Amino acid sequence: MFVEEIREHLINDLIPFWKGMRDDTYGGFYGWLGYDLVLDEEAVKGCILNSRILWFFSNAYRLLGEEELLEYARHAFGFLKDHCLDQTYGGIYWSLAYTGQPEDTTKHTYNQAFAIYALSSYYDASGDMQALQIAQELSELIETRCKDGYGYLEAFSRDFQPEENDKLSENGVIAEKTMNTLLHVFEAYTELYRVSGDEKIASSLKFMLDVVADKVYNKEKGRQEVFFDKTWNSLIDLYSYGHDIETAWLVDRGLEILDDASYTEKLSPITKCLTKNIYDRAYIDHSLVNECENHVVDTTRVWWVQAEAVVGFLNGYQKSPEKTEYLKAAQDIWAYIREYLIDGRKGSEWYWAVDQDKRPLKKPIVEPWKCPYHNGRMCFEVIRRMQDASQAV
Repeated sequence: MFVEEIREHLINDLIPFWKGMRDDTYGGFYGWLGYDLVLDEEAVKGCILNSRILWFFSNAYRLLGEEELLEYARHAFGFLKDHCLDQTYGGIYWSLAYTGQPEDTTKHTYNQAFAIYALSSYYDASGDMQALQIAQELSELIETRCKDGYGYLEAFSRDFQPEENDKLSENGVIAEKTMNTLLHVFEAYTELYRVSGDEKIASSLKFMLDVVADKVYNKEKGRQEVFFDKTWNSLIDLYSYGHDIETAWLVDRGLEILDDASYTEKLSPITKCLTKNIYDRAYIDHSLVNECENHVVDTTRVWWVQAEAVVGFLNGYQKSPEKTEYLKAAQDIWAYIREYLIDGRKGSEWYWAVDQDKRPLKKPIVEPWKCPYHNGRMCFEVIRRMQDASQAV
């Protein structure tokens, strides 16, 4: 029932919705659909949004094999290649005007990572060597322009001069390094290594795993720290529950692809601990609370946190099959999503979030951060994992 419902939701709801956001006049996909379901065809187009849509259609094609899905991915790739990619200085812009002209020319490491993630999947789906080449060039750019001796820096001007990291800083701090950017560079490099086998990328993955284990993970508190100064000193007392459960399964995925016994031995206890702690601390009322700052819990149920919790708990169950409570939690959170987070109005998708009384927040349905990446990936992961499990029986 669980996997069948999610497959139906992917095929009947998510894919048609995102097909409908395609812009055939200026390219790419529209950048804004308000809570009122009014489409703004002249809204800014976030490059993260376009990368995530490219990733979504590439993986939808890989899963379902329908040629039309690959054509939508090709449409997104053309926009990324011709508009999101800076032909002068290299790298991916932050955002574009609806016409495809640069709007915010900030170069952020996070943004480069999502382009790599998308291009690697698109290469796997299409065999287009140009996509792989761009992904490799972006990874080289990250390694040479966006990294110091301690790890990955964050924000830069168009020509890669360091800038203040206001885009990936929250909760009243400006961070020189973030757990979030590190996680998504790791995620992107995992996919790039999977399709390329490039040993330089493997070396970078190992570097990041060491940073996670030695700097980001707080063993005493059983959590990841979130915002840091240049040398990985934490700036704030914050539990980011969604990022912790997302990290648990993404690191496990990276370990599988990397296939290095010493790193698996080093990191697996951490991913198990993160999964258990999120189950014990944040899984409340059939869903995950958002975060806890200075002992104050934010009870908002955010769309992406719930989606990552489904995958994270399913992953935890598959890693430790005796933990049947994790499988039940994944199924329980999906039921919560189905009941409260999926917007049943025609022409909509998921709400951004609901409050503790399960009332939707009146935030956009689509905007530069609201995309088919988390909920689409939840669908892909559940279908693939449950399908693989049934075939193994």
